[in-house]
Amino acid sequence: MSISRFPLPDVGEGLTEAEIVTWKVKVGDQVSVNQTICEIETAKSLVELPCPFEGEVTELLGPGGRHR
Repeated sequence: MSISRFPLPDVGEGLTEAEIVTWKVKVGDQVSVNQTICEIETAKSLVELPCPFEGEVTELLGPGGRHR
């Protein structure tokens, strides 16, 4: 079994930060390529992030929810 990490991709327009608003998956879920795994909020918009991999979610590396 190989493990692939999925860092925050370039969301465009020079934005370098985003906050995870909602996870759409949980540990143990099976995911497919292009399945939405979370929603992130940038300074400009709310964006759904698709998964670039297929497999099982083994860890979520950030909390979901707005923490302000």
